[in-house]
Amino acid sequence: MPLNRRSLLLTAAAAATAATAVARALPAARGPRVVIVGGGFAGSACALELRSRYPRIELTLIDPDGHYTTCPVSNEVIIGLRGIASITVSRRGLERAGARVVRARVAAIDAERRTLRLDSGRRLAFDRLVVAPGIRFLWNRIGGYDEAAAQIMPHAWQAGSQTTLLARQLRAMEDGGTLAISVPAGLMRCPPAPYERASLIADYLKRHKPRSKILILDANNAFPKQGLFMSAWKLLYGELIEWIPVTGDGAVVRVDAARRTLYTAHGSHTVAVANVVPPQAPAELAPAAGLASEHGWCPVDPATFESKLVSGIHVIGDACIAGAMPKSASAAVSQARQCAAAIGALLAETEAPAPSFESICYSHLAPERAVAFPGRFTISDGEIIAAATAPAAATVSETSSPPEGETPATTAPGTFDDEAAALESLAAARWYGDIRQRAFAE
Repeated sequence: MPLNRRSLLLTAAAAATAATAVARALPAARGPRVVIVGGGFAGSACALELRSRYPRIELTLIDPDGHYTTCPVSNEVIIGLRGIASITVSRRGLERAGARVVRARVAAIDAERRTLRLDSGRRLAFDRLVVAPGIRFLWNRIGGYDEAAAQIMPHAWQAGSQTTLLARQLRAMEDGGTLAISVPAGLMRCPPAPYERASLIADYLKRHKPRSKILILDANNAFPKQGLFMSAWKLLYGELIEWIPVTGDGAVVRVDAARRTLYTAHGSHTVAVANVVPPQAPAELAPAAGLASEHGWCPVDPATFESKLVSGIHVIGDACIAGAMPKSASAAVSQARQCAAAIGALLAETEAPAPSFESICYSHLAPERAVAFPGRFTISDGEIIAAATAPAAATVSETSSPPEGETPATTAPGTFDDEAAALESLAAARWYGDIRQRAFAE
């Protein structure tokens, strides 16, 4: 039958009706919108996990920087074992995985309307928001220590230009000079790292500036694996490292950057190089968005990492309160994977998977000697605690744990064992490559 205007209209109407029926039967073309703020270990790992598990999600990661410099192994840059480029990753792995990466800063979050505003004025909508902002420094909490002072007394606690600044100062220091490391009290990123830094710098000084010394001014009375560190220091470096705890007047309360002088409650120390690690809190976006408690950090539901203060927003990484889990790259990746699984379940209105967390970090005692900090965690009474199979205190083991397939050395708690430490150094190198791949896909 020849087509006429009436038959064309009837055919078009029938096609439209059929298309509508098909559209109703099929899933919507646009998937749920998940936005991640922060492209460090936590945010990037969460993006990769979401993209892998839930390809229909519209995924956007927002970070102002086109690259990220890792704090893990940055202490090796300070003593010249590697260059800064070797610990710098791009965003290409995320983009290859299908995440949309937006270089911008978030100016404000409107949780009620589920939108956020970028510093350019552009607005983005979300169904779920993940905030992984990292830390900020509490300037002037130590009197006189501000951003200007950090250009003279570097903290090197965010890897990048501060890392290379401290490296230059170490190389320029005259033999016989003193390098001081000031350690703050309270929650901080990677608590063992100041003592690893002291160990590696001590090795450098022993080789290149043997008349020099290291002074650790500590606002704490103890530190992770203290017995093992101090046993290694005595064996490897003799009297080169001096640790002064808070009870020995080790807490720095004020600095004079121009004179390179650190003041404690009852004394002062003028040094050649001062590495001042300031007290820390979540990056400013967290309190500005109402995600931080009066204690300064961000309380979350440990099964989903959804904020306990603002619904629809999840907080992972250093900024969140995660019970017994340390503030470390490894813990951040573990949290990111659980958060991604929970978000997928929430969007699908299904039950979230049972949480299971783990972390392992390494600290070097010398360039080819290291110690492991393993931990497994579970949830009990709404808190993340060390699992029964993990050490009960401080989420670390006092004995070395060699890589799988290798025979563990018998090491008394708190005692340095050279063979075990050598095995852990090999494991540390493998771990760094693995966690970069898991977090950044490169």
